Amino acid sequence: MNAPVSMPSVLSIRPEAAEAPESGIVEVANYGRGREGLIPLWVGEGDLSTPGFICEAATRALAAGETFYTWQRGIPDLRQALARYHERLYGKPSDPERFFITIGGMHAAQIAVRMVAGAGDEVVIPTPAWPNFSGAITVAGARAVAAPMTADERGWQLDLDRLKGAVTSRTRALVVNSPANPTGWTASLDELSAILALARSRGLWIVADEIYARFAYEPALMVDGRAPSFRDVMEPEDRILFVQTFSKNWAMTGWRIGWIEATPALGQVIENLIQYSTSGVPVPHQRAAIAALVEGESFVAHQIARARRGREIVVGGLAATGKVELPAPPGAFYAFLKVKGVADSRRLAMRLVDEANVGLAPGTAFGEGGQGYLRLCFARKAEDLEETVRRLAPVLRAI
Repeated sequence: MNAPVSMPSVLSIRPEAAEAPESGIVEVANYGRGREGLIPLWVGEGDLSTPGFICEAATRALAAGETFYTWQRGIPDLRQALARYHERLYGKPSDPERFFITIGGMHAAQIAVRMVAGAGDEVVIPTPAWPNFSGAITVAGARAVAAPMTADERGWQLDLDRLKGAVTSRTRALVVNSPANPTGWTASLDELSAILALARSRGLWIVADEIYARFAYEPALMVDGRAPSFRDVMEPEDRILFVQTFSKNWAMTGWRIGWIEATPALGQVIENLIQYSTSGVPVPHQRAAIAALVEGESFVAHQIARARRGREIVVGGLAATGKVELPAPPGAFYAFLKVKGVADSRRLAMRLVDEANVGLAPGTAFGEGGQGYLRLCFARKAEDLEETVRRLAPVLRAI
């Protein structure tokens, strides 16, 4: 990843803004955009457009004139729909007052970080990790601290001793993403309990990113067909902020709508932060989100089935090259593959754009532990992934 841009002193901007890191994912995507026939697997989205029933709900809201300012916390109908969705998914009663609608998952992450960390504080993140959390921490004036995970023939594993060792007197929060982007690591109930015990003992907040909870593939890890959740082990008084999005489950990446789940005691604080950042989410988007929650289960099941098939194609096909180390990820929809003999994954990502016409994200974009790796999003139709393997194989074998 490139270093932060050096700003002329005359601009005199805040260092936390100037030091916001450039995205290594976006760098490669910008390099390859517009190339004819390129298969773009660099970002976290599939190839399906938003289903018609979701779009139609937004169209009806526009036609009905729902184009005015709205509830900062989200319209009551959507917050109630979220509560019912969570009751179905987690089998526990859920209060609509726990849900706050945001402009996508990134906005939810920004708000969560701003509530728990600022100048002089530290936030610990198991790495490799989605880089936007580190970015959100940096622009809040705090410092992101890596707790490196380990990788072996079983895949990526959380090192609890490293996680504990990364906590200092300045630590205010832990970021836990499970199933994880980019590694696919999926925490067991025992691991979630251990992380929660650490947070309780040190008075830390947990920012929980469980966005990929529906994309779980190993029955031995799963709870009622989904990944384990902090909701399975937490108590009401635990300091946990859940950040979520409609992007992945319902193919709504471009809609920019997500949510925070938090104790209702933080309701006014979150409302204020929404007011002073976006002043709320457009109502037509919120009507679309309700349709996704109420009518979208068959579409979610279709997405999961496609990702499961994509996982098989990519893991099997790339392993057959003899140049890739890639245990099957237990969750999410990414293959985080290690290419043998490669020291510079950024350079390799650029090369694959040029020579294979395939776009992958460089492992260096995901922080400590990512060098030598590439991330491939397999939430895509089987034909594209089979073609991806065919294109990548000769280039990888030539390395």
